[in-house]
This record gives sequence, C-alpha cells and structure tokens, in this order.
Amino acid sequence: MDTQQVSAPSRAPSRLRGRVTGSGVVHVKAHHTSRFTVVGNHLAQHGELSLVAIGLAVHIQSLPDGAKVGIKALADRFPESETRIAAALRELEAHRYLERTRVRLPGGRLVTRTVSYDRPGVTAPATPPPPPAPEPESQPEPEPVPQQVPERPRPPLPRPQGPDVERHRVATELLAGLRREDARLLLGERDVRRLAPAVAAWLERDAHPDAVRHALTADLPDRLRQPAGLLAHRLTALLPPPLPTAAPKSTRDPFQTCDTCDRAFRAPEPGRCRDCRPGLPEAA
Repeated sequence: MDTQQVSAPSRAPSRLRGRVTGSGVVHVKAHHTSRFTVVGNHLAQHGELSLVAIGLAVHIQSLPDGAKVGIKALADRFPESETRIAAALRELEAHRYLERTRVRLPGGRLVTRTVSYDRPGVTAPATPPPPPAPEPESQPEPEPVPQQVPERPRPPLPRPQGPDVERHRVATELLAGLRREDARLLLGERDVRRLAPAVAAWLERDAHPDAVRHALTADLPDRLRQPAGLLAHRLTALLPPPLPTAAPKSTRDPFQTCDTCDRAFRAPEPGRCRDCRPGLPEAA
C-alpha cells in the first residue's frame, strides 16, 4: 500500500508588490505625526543587551516624565516576571541607559529616583531648584490727598438798625452813580438792591455820602472783573464804627459866685447865695 505523502503548507502570498529578492526583511515605512518615540539604533541594535532589556528601554523612553517604572509596576504591565524585569533593569544600568538612586524625602521616606538616558554618556540634568516665590508687586504709595481748607464763610453785608426811606434812597442813588467815577463800576439793578442796605448802614453811622463814595472808588485794581464783589467786600471790611454817644447833660445847676460874699453856690443864673438873699431862711 502506497504511503500518503504529506506536503508542507504553502506560504501565504506576499502583499508586497514587485519582485522580492532574498529572504531578508522588507520595511513598510509610515510617516508618524503624533504618538511616536525616536529610538537610536545604538539601543535597538545593541549587541549585548537582551531583547527584554531593549524592549524595556524602548518602553521607558516612550513614557512621560513622572511615570511609574518600578519593578512591580512593570510586572503588572507586561507578562514577564519580576525576576526577568529586575534583571533587564540591571542590564540597562550596566550599559548606562538607566540610573537608579535612593532618595530620602523630607518626611524620611526612601524612594527610588530613576533617570532614563536616550543615549548613554549624556550628562543628567541637575535637579532644578524650586522656582523662587514671586515677589509681591510693590504697590505704589497712594498719593496724599490734598486737604481742602474749608472756605471761610463770607461775613454778611452790614444792615442798618432801622428802616429809613430817605437814607435808602440816597444809598441807591450813590451806588447807581458810581459809574460816573469809573465806568467799570457799572452795576445791575439786582446788585444795587443787594448793596443798598450796606450803604444805608454807613449813612446811619453818620458817614457822609462823599466819604462812602471815596471809600468805594479809591485805589481800584487794574483788573476789575467783579465790581459788585469788590464793593461788597469794602462795604463789609471798611464799615466805620458808630459815633460815640454824647454825654448826657447834667440836670444840676452850675456853680455860681455870690455877688455879695463871693461864696460858690449852684443856681441857673448868677446872683446872690441863699444867705445873702433877703426873705430866704438862713442855711443851718
């Protein structure tokens, strides 16, 4: 009986177009624009590292800073045992692709600090010092607020003690006629009515109208912008005091000299004293 020959399965047809020569690898390259890691051939084609060490180094280089690369974390990620992973890490340390040091934290806890080198022999960057705390922005000192001196209230215009129609008429005519002395002293009716009582107060204190006119028109400033204000100031500041009251006349008779005995006596008219007048009782 003939023995049935079992033939080997044929190879799968190649998806590469064109003629293929030899049995070496053919690369189908793609241009990466995101999520890729550049690995040097010195690592990928290292002649002394094991495949586990090379693959582990590529994986570590693809991780971001701060990723966990301890033995337990790597054993949870890959099917290799902790023993094989520990041996691969020692290989990478021996060929200076990794550097692991023990660091004590401020709280006293010891942790492993791992530095990965893309190319052996590159100096590890020094641990950057913590950035200095930003200095507080200096606030400019507030500018001192100028203290406003309160304006002194203007003293009121003087007013007469009692109404006097004739005196008020003279005061009004005096103010209205000041423009004859100086054209700049032209006043409106409102200002004349406001200032007339003050002029009447001067007249009430026996100031002559000519004296009042001179006090208001003498030594005027070169630039006179507010004539009514200047007149109000002068009428207030230069107000004369009232005349002193005349001493009352004595009700007693003046002294007289007796025509007979030259004795002094009080009598409304010259003559003789009581002792020398006939018909009068003698003084005790």
